[in-house]
Amino acid sequence: MFYARTIPTPLGLAVAVVDDQNALVELSLHRGQHAPEAAPFLVHGEQAAWDAARLAPVAAQLQEYFAGERTMFDLPLAPRGTPFQQRVWAELTRVPYGTTLSYKQLAQRVGSPEACRAVGGASGKNPVWIVVPCHRIVGASGTLTGYAGGLAAKRHLLTLEGVGSGLFTPVSPRADCGNNTPSHGTQKDTLTHGKH
Repeated sequence: MFYARTIPTPLGLAVAVVDDQNALVELSLHRGQHAPEAAPFLVHGEQAAWDAARLAPVAAQLQEYFAGERTMFDLPLAPRGTPFQQRVWAELTRVPYGTTLSYKQLAQRVGSPEACRAVGGASGKNPVWIVVPCHRIVGASGTLTGYAGGLAAKRHLLTLEGVGSGLFTPVSPRADCGNNTPSHGTQKDTLTHGKH
């Protein structure tokens, strides 16, 4: 059984889903025109029950994050994906608040240094927005690259975390594996600006 709730955020309405063990399965921005509660909400082919109280811890931690009061999440996770995706998502949770990695660095961390495009693909399929922080992965030169929520949302999240402040220049929505030249004149694969 799955349980869902909506959560207002500065980037729009989010929908969170937990399983019957209260582990977070999905967290994403709602892109529809109508309130998600207005129709049956399917998760992995199964209708979710709307239960705001059950998802109160998710809502509270997400709201604390956006208020700048939380830098780490303390929620059980159960995203569904392939073993490779699971490895990438687990490594994403180890990227600290206020820092970034390149896709190439992430590929090295998951033991597949030549698979940075596959790592980018797995990052792009991350079903647990923000809590599994794929927004902290940038191009090798610090450029903003593809993000399922859009580059403006990625910039917003990194700025909230104290990263960026004008250093990022958006590039094409592909995973940058280190082949472009930085637009700001210095090569930085890991940026560590901001508060911790």
